Amino acid sequence: MKPFFVFAGQGAQTVGMGKDIAEAFPAAKARFEEADAVLGYDQSAIIFDGPAEKLTESRYCQPAIYTMSCAALDALKSKFPEIKPIACAGLSLGEYSALYAGGAFDFATGLKLLAKRADLMDKACRSTSGSMASVLSGDPAIIKEVCQECGIDVANFNSPGQIVISGEKTKLAEAVEKLKARGMRKVIELNVAGAFHSRLMAPAGEALKPILSEVAMTLPEIPVFHNFTASPAGSVDELKTNLALQVAGSVRWEECVRAMVAAGGDTMIEFGPGNVLTGLLRRTLPEIKYFNVNSVESLEALAL
Repeated sequence: MKPFFVFAGQGAQTVGMGKDIAEAFPAAKARFEEADAVLGYDQSAIIFDGPAEKLTESRYCQPAIYTMSCAALDALKSKFPEIKPIACAGLSLGEYSALYAGGAFDFATGLKLLAKRADLMDKACRSTSGSMASVLSGDPAIIKEVCQECGIDVANFNSPGQIVISGEKTKLAEAVEKLKARGMRKVIELNVAGAFHSRLMAPAGEALKPILSEVAMTLPEIPVFHNFTASPAGSVDELKTNLALQVAGSVRWEECVRAMVAAGGDTMIEFGPGNVLTGLLRRTLPEIKYFNVNSVESLEALAL
């Protein structure tokens, strides 16, 4: 078996996520405690007890999902130390969890970086009026064409038949109508705080560059496939550039998954809340095996 590890993105969060893992695995409990100390507030209480509205805010949500995902990884390492990934990737903020898993930086470094990213994206959301929509079973060429016409962007290429578009609210509404007029009936507007992975996030990406330049990191020992390029970085400078450009760039998730399978991966293991990424895998490469690690029960079920 040649597993590849993937890590959840924003939107998968739920109150109570990872609580049973923290109670069952000392390594996971230590990770939550370290996060509280690094952040300077009781993040564990927000994750375990809510309220959901607070956990949904980007500035709390992004560090929370990173912490829970890394704690789930630590639990797997303590229970199944023999399981080693051939590659890693993460959806949007999940890329930071993937880089931690790959050995690019330690947990605290990734957490501090992600907290700053979340804060910058939060500010960008508040200073713009943006939204997103999911286009199901649409022609990618037509979707790109309509986005260009309307002055918005493709945020995510998630799987065959699922593309997410993003931009200023009135322009997005115009694009939704144009797509429906061109035969795409399943266009669902999303309940999000802003236009993630669009040009409206460019100021956040630019502001992240000088922060990234100060952070010590190395090329990961395990290849990490980046959202922005759908391939591993060739240098630390390229890695940092990818992280900055990822904020406003398209997430090329389907390409990342196909590339990790082409590199020899035969089993996806998803860390973090929910099961969004294994769900996308079923629509992309249904023959590939998959597991989720998001609870003690899911860890016990990991029969490899």
